[in-house]
Parts: sequence; structure tokens; C-alpha cells
Amino acid sequence: MSAPQTGEAASPLQICRIMWPDDANVAGNVHGGNILKMIEEAGCIVGTRHCNTQNGDRCLAALVRVEKTEFLSPVFIGEVTHVTAEITHTSKHSLEVQVKVMAENILTGAKKLANKAALWYVPCSLQNVDKIMEVPPIKYASAEQEEEGRKRYEAQKMERLETKARPEEMMPSPPNPEDPPKEKHTVGFSQSSLIHLVGPSDCTLHDYVHGGVTMKLMDEVAGIVAARHCNTNIVTASVDAINFHRKIKKGCVVTVTGRLTFVSNKSMEIEVLVDASSVVEAEKGKYRAVSAFFTFISLDKDNKPLPVPALKVEGEDEQRRFDEGKVRYLQNKEKRLSDKMRGQ
Repeated sequence: MSAPQTGEAASPLQICRIMWPDDANVAGNVHGGNILKMIEEAGCIVGTRHCNTQNGDRCLAALVRVEKTEFLSPVFIGEVTHVTAEITHTSKHSLEVQVKVMAENILTGAKKLANKAALWYVPCSLQNVDKIMEVPPIKYASAEQEEEGRKRYEAQKMERLETKARPEEMMPSPPNPEDPPKEKHTVGFSQSSLIHLVGPSDCTLHDYVHGGVTMKLMDEVAGIVAARHCNTNIVTASVDAINFHRKIKKGCVVTVTGRLTFVSNKSMEIEVLVDASSVVEAEKGKYRAVSAFFTFISLDKDNKPLPVPALKVEGEDEQRRFDEGKVRYLQNKEKRLSDKMRGQ
């Protein structure tokens, strides 16, 4: 595939991969984190390729935000995923990549739309990771298309600034094994953490963690929380916007923690926070690197939705988070209904 010249429409990219048993849970459903990782890899390739069509420092597209992502159909072991990524908007220092995931049953030829996502990247110089390069503009099919992209750019920029301005809320420490067990269906009962040492295979050419690796870890922790609450097969239904606040460097220890914030009759919202700390610069302490809300659903053996046990809320902070989660749930429900009526 030839790289586009400045001012041209960027060529879409497609990558394909068959889903193996180690991509899925015990019920054969492919982990949402693996889908997110493939989406990010495709976005990084098409973004990096486009940003290196101009003169100057060579650069790598770094993920800064993933918009709300819906998991439209489950993907199973043995199916082939076709991940298509296309640049749909460019600003001076960032670009939007829209990604579509199709799942193909290679025995029958049947295909289904599994996922759609929009990601934002900034090009970082390979000589100096803190130097943000300019993005070559793309050619739009119409002025309306360009204006719609500009509106999306302004909206995500505003939300990123608002999220960054919020105070960092620390998760309580994991329960001590010697303490009495928490009551079932409480926040504390299902809260889970994963600790991971960042190695070379997790990183980009800059020696910073791939966004897709972080999202996969986040999905794994959210899945553990959901499974502990329901004690059933669970799958990722959607992910609210993921904001990458700060980079995570090779050699850091990341602590990925998830807790339930809201439960409806058929779904669970799980807040996932990623904190990082340097092993060699321990005096700098932990910092918040990424945050997001994941939504999971419970399934029976026929992959049909099951009712979710109610969440037992304890204390003012948990009630506040529950109320905020309910607002997000109702807003998302209203948007889905609106999109359905418009035929999207």
C-alpha cells in the first residue's frame, strides 16, 4: 500500500487475524481487551504511516484517547477478525482514526459487524518523545465532512481537559487475606487489582507502553470484577471514552484496579484506574496514567443476557458513584435508542 501524499485522502488499512483459544474466555468468547488491542494496533499503523509522509523527524503515532466503543456482536474462537482503520480527521497536531471490526466464520462465510471505534493519536518524534510533530492534512470528500470532523475534534479536546482537571481519586488498598471476607455483591467483594511490570514486549519504539496493551489489562481486570459479582460467563458490552493522561515507561510497575460503580438489571459499570510508578525512581511515587468505565453483561450457556445481582451500596462515596453511574447509564441508553431510530 503506497503512503498518501500531503493533502490526499489517507488510504485505509486492513489487518486480519484468526482467533485462537488463548484469545478467549472459558466459554469461547474472545476477550474485549484483545479486540481493543487489535483496534489500537491498526490505528497506530495507519496513523504512523500517514504522519511520516512529510519531511522532518521520523515519528510514531501515540494514542491519547479512545471514544466510547460498543461491542456489537461477540467474536468466537475460530473466527477471523478483519480490522479496517481509516484516518477521518486531522488537526495541526492530532488525527482521528475510525476503526471497524468484522468477524468472519470461515466455515460458512458469514460475516458480522463486531465493533466500531474512534481513536485519537498525536505524532511523537523518535528523537524526542516530548516533541509533538505536525500532522499532514488529509483531503476531505466535502466541506461538511471536514466540519463534522472539526466538531468531533473540539468535543474530545474539551472532554480530555475536563477529565484531566478532575481530582485523582485513589482506590482503597486490596483486602488483607487475614481480614474477614466481604459480603457478596458489595463493591469491596468484587474489587480487583492486577500488578504488571512493563517489559520490552509491551512497548513502542519510544520504550513507552502501547495503548492497546494498557486497554487489554484494563479489560482483564474489569472482567474479573464482573465475574466475581455475577459468578457467570461475562463479556464486554462497551467502553466509555478512555483517556490516556500520562505515558508509562518501560520498567514501570502498573497497578490496574477495577471496582463496580453501578449495576442495572442487565449490565454492570466498572471503573478502571491505571496507576504507574517507576522501579528505579521510587521517590517520584505513583501517578494516574489512564482511566475509563467498562460495561459488562452476564450471559447464559446460549449467550443470552442474564439478570445481574443488585449491588449493595455502602457509604456516601459508593452512593455518589452509583448515582453518577446511573446518569451515564440512562444517557447511553437514550443515545442508543436515538441512534437506532436514525438507523445508525
